[in-house]
Amino acid sequence: MANHSSSPIICASFNQDNSCFAIATKEGFKVFDARTGRLCYERAMGAFNIVEMLFSSSLLAIVGAGEQASLSPRRLCLFNTVTGASIRELNYLTSILAIRVNRKRLIAVLLEKTYIYDLNSLVILDAIDTVPNTKGLCAFSPTSEGCYLALPASTTKGSVLIYNTMELRSHCQIDAHRSPLATVVFSSNGLYIATASEQGTIIRVHLVSQATKSYPFRRGAYPSTIYSLSFGPSTELPDILACTSSSGSVHVFSLGSMQNQRSKRSNGLLSSMIPNSINDALDTANHHVLHNAVPAGIRSCVTIYNVDTVANTAHASPVYKASIFIFTYNGYFQEYTLSINNSSDSSWCLEREFNLLTTTKDNPC
Repeated sequence: MANHSSSPIICASFNQDNSCFAIATKEGFKVFDARTGRLCYERAMGAFNIVEMLFSSSLLAIVGAGEQASLSPRRLCLFNTVTGASIRELNYLTSILAIRVNRKRLIAVLLEKTYIYDLNSLVILDAIDTVPNTKGLCAFSPTSEGCYLALPASTTKGSVLIYNTMELRSHCQIDAHRSPLATVVFSSNGLYIATASEQGTIIRVHLVSQATKSYPFRRGAYPSTIYSLSFGPSTELPDILACTSSSGSVHVFSLGSMQNQRSKRSNGLLSSMIPNSINDALDTANHHVLHNAVPAGIRSCVTIYNVDTVANTAHASPVYKASIFIFTYNGYFQEYTLSINNSSDSSWCLEREFNLLTTTKDNPC
């Protein structure tokens, strides 16, 4: 989603496997390798509201900010970074608020309509009428197997419509929160979805296949705007879930440890995921916080790039280590390593930090 504050970055997003990310300013856009910080591509051609990558390919989906006639917010351009030319353009009657893409589908989100395209042919497959979606809020599974799309189903409460974009039918509706949605994200395998409301105190993780409330996590007691959510990469239940908010702190919740605790009470996966009590669900032992990671009130985005499981050789040894990437809309990138041991004690280490706005190919980070 585009940023409409005074921050120099208009929009920013990671690609589907979190190996790269793109940012846009009033001058143009840049693509970085998140693992090394290397600037891979830059183009000075004006302001953009949306820059979305297709994994690490040369394909970008870009939407202008409307400051030049040639960069209309109603025009989607599929752009090839190798040739530096447009491949195809799609025009709409109203502004494009979000674009999502995986190897099978392209999603265009407008105020009250969401379009689903076959990515290869760009044939329109479906058009979904939605509630007014002023923030362009949506989530799209990066995998082609669990190819689900999530959209707000209400403007007054936190209900989520889950749509199967391969079968072109509604899958379910999840009534996740009492307040309207603020953020929603799928796990990398498309099996789980995390939601946060505008209240920002509780984050919930749901099992998509059965539309059940799985884990509620308390971020804090006071309201805060949730800027981003990210699952750790996994083919099953992700180990951890991270979020950033207007408080400036990074919160990480251990999903795997809660599953292990509950599996002692039940042999069934689903029953082990459903908390026996609200106190169990909000157990602070599964909550790890890095305070003042970024300036309070500055929009930020977090992603969990990697989680390494470590052999449990001693009581204080790390159970796993996670590589966590964060970028802020005032122009900085950070990488942290989070280590969590068998006693649920955690430690954070800042591995690197650099300025996205001053990094060039001639002046790398």
